[in-house]
Amino acid sequence: MTTTKRNFKYKRTLTAMAVLSAALTLAACGGDSESSIEFTTTTAATVEINMETLSSEEEAILASVMDSLRDEVLTNKTVKWLSHYDLNPDNTGQSRSVALEMFEAKYGGIVEYYPTTWDTRFNDLSVMVVGGEGIDIFPGADPGHLPRGIVNGMFQPVDPYISMDSPLWQQVKRGMELYKFGDNHYQLVTQIIAEAVVIYNRETIEANGFEDPYSLWRQGRWDWDMFRSMLLDFCDAENDQHGLDGYWSEKALMLSAGVPLAGLDENNKLVCNINDRTLERAMIWQRALFQDGLVFQRELFQYNEQPQFMGEGRQLFYISGIWQLNGAPSTWRVKIDPLDVMIAPVPSPAGSVEFQGARLEGYVLCKGAANPLGAALLAECNIMVSLDENALAIADRKRQEDSQWSNEMIRANNEINELARLNPVLELSAGISPDFDELTGATRGDHAALRAPMRSGADWASIREEYAGALIMLLEDVASRMD
Repeated sequence: MTTTKRNFKYKRTLTAMAVLSAALTLAACGGDSESSIEFTTTTAATVEINMETLSSEEEAILASVMDSLRDEVLTNKTVKWLSHYDLNPDNTGQSRSVALEMFEAKYGGIVEYYPTTWDTRFNDLSVMVVGGEGIDIFPGADPGHLPRGIVNGMFQPVDPYISMDSPLWQQVKRGMELYKFGDNHYQLVTQIIAEAVVIYNRETIEANGFEDPYSLWRQGRWDWDMFRSMLLDFCDAENDQHGLDGYWSEKALMLSAGVPLAGLDENNKLVCNINDRTLERAMIWQRALFQDGLVFQRELFQYNEQPQFMGEGRQLFYISGIWQLNGAPSTWRVKIDPLDVMIAPVPSPAGSVEFQGARLEGYVLCKGAANPLGAALLAECNIMVSLDENALAIADRKRQEDSQWSNEMIRANNEINELARLNPVLELSAGISPDFDELTGATRGDHAALRAPMRSGADWASIREEYAGALIMLLEDVASRMD
């Protein structure tokens, strides 16, 4: 395997964006008070700036970037956003993302926030859709919204408002195809990132004489076999040395083989893969991890993760989202010194494609949306920003300042996200139905439902026999209502 590098085809369109980002970076590092810019970040590719402080030169650069966006006239300027978080992070409209600023400057568009909570978001959406509120967009990265939101009449196709043949949408095509049911795409995917990474403590790695996992990956030697070998060498329960922790480690390792439990077939039809041979291989391999004592026994801690053991050198690997390492190191649950923290991709089987479980950022378009074109244009502004190296560099700088990430850590995160963009795998279990979710434990981690028996020693064939009939029936019922 050679080290993955970004190779975007849409360079011409993004050239002005690079110039703008470079100007913003320079302004952030110094200069007089008239051109200083304040930055905050919410995701790897979302850069918030105080537009009140832009110089005339920087405003001109922004205008040049906007010339690359398609020309449309919005008769309705407002896009209604229902979510448990606001796209304007300071709730004043003064500090906004570059994408939101472009949306307003190019199209006169604004985003109106309709607040909800995590627990009530689907109920609130249903009430507003049925009541004709005209809500336009809903978070696309949150689990459980598709495909059941289609069956329930909550969402509509995005295809009438975008062109998948355009260079911009081609950049996120792999992600768009993961939410293509039949002939229709149902999410405005703005960015594809890795859902999980392998977090480790370099001090622990060195103390045990191991090669660094990230270095192994760059050499093409980081796979299931190497991962298991290191766990075998490290784990020693009598000496308080534990292996793999993380509620979502089982899901991440399953998806690294390339087949989700619930997904789409070659005809974009829903399919339950519980009888798939590749998925079986992944689950049998993971059962061996449990049998050999390589997975941390959270049963001894009321099924709670113990990521703080990482910082104490008592745990080798922790699989979770990169969000665990956002913010000040004092808030990290892993308690690893920022000088020693590092990440690697979730390993795949030796010799296979390096599949990564994917998180698809973006928006779903609500049924009865009052401004679907505005929603599509907002998404295109986000895609343009998320693809540019220099725009990403601003967010990277903030991670250095706020989270004390090293340059190598930042590079690793960008490379892992690129793997996910090239080889994404999406698990649809949470979005099939509440009953399907309940049986699979899709939103409750590896200690629930279908996942639980593996921790207790049950073999995959027995688990499959117990769950297959009900899961296939539930999925086929949903599939039949989507035709």
